[in-house]
Order: sequence, then C-alpha cells, then structure tokens
Amino acid sequence: MAYEAERGTQGGAETYVEVRRSRRRKSTVSAYRDGERTIVSIPARFTRAQEREWVQRMLDRLADKERRRRPSDAELVARATELSAKYLDGRAHPTSVRWSSNQGRRWGSCTLIDGSIRISTRVQGMPEWVLDYVLLHELAHLLHAGHGPGFWALLESYPRTERAKGFLEGVSFTRDGGAPESPDEDKVAPPHVEIEAHPPHPQDDDAPETTPRATPDRHAVPAGRGAQAPARESAR
Repeated sequence: MAYEAERGTQGGAETYVEVRRSRRRKSTVSAYRDGERTIVSIPARFTRAQEREWVQRMLDRLADKERRRRPSDAELVARATELSAKYLDGRAHPTSVRWSSNQGRRWGSCTLIDGSIRISTRVQGMPEWVLDYVLLHELAHLLHAGHGPGFWALLESYPRTERAKGFLEGVSFTRDGGAPESPDEDKVAPPHVEIEAHPPHPQDDDAPETTPRATPDRHAVPAGRGAQAPARESAR
C-alpha cells in the first residue's frame, strides 16, 4: 500500500490529507478522521485527477456527516420537544436546552427550578441515538427527580436505553483509565464514509470482514467504541 500526503479544502480552509493507494482495493474509496488528519484510501489504479476529485468529495461528505452529528442549540430544543412528544406523552417542557462545556463528568444536567437542560459538549459527535438518550434522561428528570424505579419507568419506551447506557459507560471506563486510551478518544466515534467508484467487486475491500457495511441512508454505530458504519453511493 502506497502512502501520499496532500492538502484538501474543507469549509474554505486547508486540511491535511493522507492518501493511501491499495492494489487490493478495486472499486471503493473510504475516508475517516485520525486526529488532525483525514485518511483517504483509494484504488491504486486511480489517476491524479481522480485522486483529487475523490479526496475533495470525501472531505465534503465527512464534513456533512459531522455537521449532522453536532446540532445547534436551536436544533437541540426542537429535538428535545420531539422526544418528549414521542416517548413522554409531551409532558416534559424544558425552558431551554443548550450545549455546555462545564458539565465535568456528567453527560447532562437538569435544573428543576427553571426547567433548563444542559448537555455536555462531550456528547457532540456521538451517535444520534446516544444524544437522544441523554436528552430523554434529562427530560425525564423534569418529571421525576432522582433515579428511582419511577424515573427508569419513564425511559422504558425508548428502545435504545440500555444500549446507550452501555455506550456511555464504555466511554467513561476508557477515559477513567479502565482501558488504554487512543489518540482520538475525545472524538469517540469518528465518521467513516465509503463510496463505490464503480459497481462492487467481491474482493475490493481492505477492511476486515467484521467491518460494518451500510447503504447510503442507513448507518449504525455499535455500542462502546466502534466506528460508525460506512455510507455508500454509486459513482458514474
């Protein structure tokens, strides 16, 4: 596998890109974040023009996925309202929902006096179903203080409660020294995108067989520290 370095453009600014050419990779292009770098893997047969085209395309796709995984404060409010209506019969009415960087080890907090909710910025970039769980957890506190049976009963209707709890416990375990930390620990699950350059070949992938695969509009992130399942699209 050959390695090359180049610069790409994202949001009007340059970003460092490491291009990896593989003879085993026949028809797919993949990309993921690695600290300050973006790793893009392409088939060895690609021309320089194809390389530049696909590097920029993957940077754009990654940026789009990252934006969708980091909603604004206004989007948090809308999301909390939808979750309350869907899982809590609309009974939880927060006065405000915002990101907060001073939550310490907490994933979120709720102030019963004024009905405000704060979500730790550490949750940014985590899978959407984890953010939904954290929001629902704090919404439930508007209806039930403490963590007694009555509180957990409010979260029974959310199908990913246990999975999200396991995900967050895994992140906490790692950050607290229970397991070796990786350089990208703060990013939790870097977005990963994979795009077909032409119809798939049965042996076109460098990734191990355990790597999750997905269609363009479907993605899932396993609990714990697993990476997000790649998205796909056909290229003409």
